Amino acid sequence: MPYPPPPRTPSGPRRRTLLASAAGAALLVGCSAGPDPAHAGGTPSVTARVRARAALDSAGLLEHYDAVLAAHPALARRLRPLRAEVAAHASAFGGTSATKSPSPKASTASPTVPATEKDALAELAAAERALADRRAKALLDVEGELARLMASVAAAGAVHAYLLTEGAK
Repeated sequence: MPYPPPPRTPSGPRRRTLLASAAGAALLVGCSAGPDPAHAGGTPSVTARVRARAALDSAGLLEHYDAVLAAHPALARRLRPLRAEVAAHASAFGGTSATKSPSPKASTASPTVPATEKDALAELAAAERALADRRAKALLDVEGELARLMASVAAAGAVHAYLLTEGAK
């Protein structure tokens, strides 16, 4: 006698798939290229500009995580692993050394955090999702090792957004 199908088939990726993807992305993030050989003279190459922008974006996202953790300490256990990955992303893109020049999009004020934990998680997920989308689009402008790094970090950001969204339910 065959077993009946499960009452509800879960939609979307399974938890094991997401965790394996996140682990794979974390392994890939450790690989970063050295200085751009196309960087000659006084003007930075497209690769150098994209790398600097990615480092600045990661630093901004890290500030967002820090603001949420300061406002909602009860979320620390859940957010610290994700924050650690974002810090690794910033480091892989060159960290603070690549972000010395100020950008018009860079904000010196710390991000505002919603009063409820659920809203704070939703806002953080939206920030992760938006950054992952921008990085996926930036892949068209670079090649080689930086493109691989951008792809893996964009994938990790999408996984972070999923985990933050699913946990907020």
